Amino acid sequence: MRLEVLNTKKIKWISNMLDSQFGIKEKMNYIFLQNPERRIFITNRETAGFDSNLRANNMGLYFGAIDGSEVRLSIEGSQIVGPHAKKNVVELNDKGAINWMKGLDIEKDLEEHGFVIMKHDKDFLGCGRYKNGKILNFTPKERRILKKEVFIE
Repeated sequence: MRLEVLNTKKIKWISNMLDSQFGIKEKMNYIFLQNPERRIFITNRETAGFDSNLRANNMGLYFGAIDGSEVRLSIEGSQIVGPHAKKNVVELNDKGAINWMKGLDIEKDLEEHGFVIMKHDKDFLGCGRYKNGKILNFTPKERRILKKEVFIE
């Protein structure tokens, strides 16, 4: 499997999608890579001299994926861009945050369909897709919390 280093045109498309979806105007000073499954990885500029013929499943941090004509952020991707997001950020209370981290969908009435960033206090918890009164959860099973792991005072 090969990773493609994205050119300026593709990076600009990602930046435009982040602006359109979340109101993010800040320039991201990363190298963007994409695998054949359209998963996007980011790494810092210091790794620019890596061997581009390297066969690797991934390199850097998993940032998100191209989902149709949108960008679906990973948990880490939401943590990187979340503080700069001006729209489509959904604030969760304690119970909502726990349910989200369990992998449950969240019932919510929002104005626009599409991807949203989930937030609890100062923490960004990932990205979901709002559709028909529900925010669909994309948290991978291996990253969800189990019922016995939840401690509420």
